[in-house]
Amino acid sequence: MATQILIDLFGEVALLMWGIHMVHTGILRAFGSQIRQFLGKSLRTPLRAFLSGLGITTLLQSSTATALMLGSFAAGGMVDLAPSLAVMLGANVGTTLIVQALSFNITLAFPILILAGVTAFRRSARTRDKGRVGIGLGLMLLALHLILETVQPIEASRTRRLLLENITSDPTLNLLLAALFSLAAHSSVASMLFIMSLAGAGVLSPTITVAMVLGANLGSALNPVLEGNRNDPAQLRMPVGNLVNRLAGCLLALPFLDDIQRAILSVDPDPGRLAGHVHLLFNLAMSMLFIGTLPHLSRWLVTWLPAHASPDEPSQPMYLDPAMLGTPTLALTNAAREVLRMADVLTLMLRQSQAAFREVDRNRVSQIRALDDQLSQLHGAIQRYLAALRPYSLDDEELRRIGEILNFASVLQHISEMVDRNLMACANRLVKQQLALSEEELSDIDEELGRLLGHLHLAVTILMFGDASSAHQLLKEKARLREMELNAAERQFNQIRAGSTSDLAAGNLYLETLRVLKRIDSYLTGTAYPLLEQRGELPADRLATS
Repeated sequence: MATQILIDLFGEVALLMWGIHMVHTGILRAFGSQIRQFLGKSLRTPLRAFLSGLGITTLLQSSTATALMLGSFAAGGMVDLAPSLAVMLGANVGTTLIVQALSFNITLAFPILILAGVTAFRRSARTRDKGRVGIGLGLMLLALHLILETVQPIEASRTRRLLLENITSDPTLNLLLAALFSLAAHSSVASMLFIMSLAGAGVLSPTITVAMVLGANLGSALNPVLEGNRNDPAQLRMPVGNLVNRLAGCLLALPFLDDIQRAILSVDPDPGRLAGHVHLLFNLAMSMLFIGTLPHLSRWLVTWLPAHASPDEPSQPMYLDPAMLGTPTLALTNAAREVLRMADVLTLMLRQSQAAFREVDRNRVSQIRALDDQLSQLHGAIQRYLAALRPYSLDDEELRRIGEILNFASVLQHISEMVDRNLMACANRLVKQQLALSEEELSDIDEELGRLLGHLHLAVTILMFGDASSAHQLLKEKARLREMELNAAERQFNQIRAGSTSDLAAGNLYLETLRVLKRIDSYLTGTAYPLLEQRGELPADRLATS
C-alpha cells in the first residue's frame, strides 16, 4: 500500500510539472517576443523593473525562465545590474501570485480547461500555443486533485502518519529536502503546490510547512546559478544576487518558524493555505528589505565576480548553449547575446579605423583583419546554432525573430568586410601615396566614424528591444553623410575648374572614404525599416531618403 502511494505521488507530481511546462512553453511561443521587448523597455527604474518581473513571471510561471531571458540584457551590458536584480525580486513575488490563485479549490475547472485547450490546439496553428496553455492549466489542476486524493489515506492511517511525522520532524532537514525537490523540479511553483497538498491533507505540521516553503524558495534560486555560464563569472552576478536574497531570508526566518505559523493561522486557520501565505509574505518581505540595498549589492557582486578581460579564444561563442535548443525562445535569446559580441568586435574595428587615418601604424591593418576574422567565425557559429532549431517546433513569431537575428548578424558581417577591405584600403593609400588630408577632412572622417558608432548602438537597441524611437532617430540622421559627400564633390569640382590639381588625389581619397562610410551607414540604417514597417510607421518618403 505504501509503495503504491509513493508511485502514485511521483506520477502525479510529474503530471503537475508537465502541466507547468506546457503553460510555460505555450506562453513563450505565443508571446515570447512581446515579453522580451516589454522586459527590455521596463528596466529604467527599480520600481518599474520590479513590477515587470512580477507581471512576466506571473505569465511564465517560472522565475528561472525570467532570469534566463533577462540574462541577454544584463550580460550584454545593455542594462545595469541593480535593475536586473529588481526584476528578480518582482519575479519571486510573481510566483507567489500563481500559488495563491491555485490555493483555492478550483480543481473542478480542469475538465473545462483541458477541453478548451484541446479544441484550440487542434483548431489552427494560430491558436495552438494558446491551446497548449489551456491544456497545461487543466493538467496542473488535475494533478493537484489527484495528489489530494492520494494523500488522504496517509491522514487516515495513524502508523503511516507517525512515520511521516518522524521523517519530517527536523525543520532544517525539511528545508533542505524542499530545496532539493525545487531544484530538481526546476520550479518553485511545482514544489509549492506539492507542499500545499501535503499540508492541506494534514501530513505536514504547520512549522514544517513553513520550513519547506523556505526551502522551495531557496531551491528555485539555485537553478539559474547552476545553469549560468561559468566561463565568465560576470554572467553569474544576477543569479548569485538573487540567491543571496533568498539565502539571507531563509537564515532570518528559520529561528521564527513557530511564530510565523501561529501569526498566519490566527488570521486564516486553513492549513492548506498556510504555505501560500508564507510564500507570499516571505517574498514581499525580502523585496521590501532588499530593494533599497540593490546598488550596494551590485557593487559587491561586480567586485566579487569580475568579468574576464577577454575569453581564451575570442572567436569562440560564449552563449550558444545547445541545451537551450529545446526551448526556442531561450535559444533565440542566446543567439541575440552572441550577436552583441559581434557588435562589440565591430565597435573595436571602427575605433581602430579612427586612429588609422591619423596615425601611421602598419600593424593596424593586420589587427583589424584579425578582428574581421573573429567576427566572421562568430557569425558562422550563430548561423549553425539557429539552423539546429527544429523547424516544426517554431511558430511564426519565432521564425520572424530568427530572420531578425540572422539579418542583423549579416549586416555586421558586411560592415566588417567593408571596414577591412575598403576603409583600410583608403587609410593605406594615405601612407603609400604620401597623401595629406586637411585637418578639416580628417575631422570629418573622425566625426563620421564616431557617428557610425552611435548608429551601431541604435541598431543594437532596435534588435534587442524593438525600440521604435531608436529606429526613427536612425532614419533622421541618415541624410548627414549624403550632404557631406555632395559638398566634398562640389569642392573638388571647383578645384578642378580653378586649375588647382595639387590636392586632387587627396580629394579623391577623401571622397572615396566618405562613400565607404555612407555605404556602412546605409547598412545600419536598413535595420530600422523592418520594425517601422511592422508597426506601420515607415516614413512616406522612404524612397526619397534611401
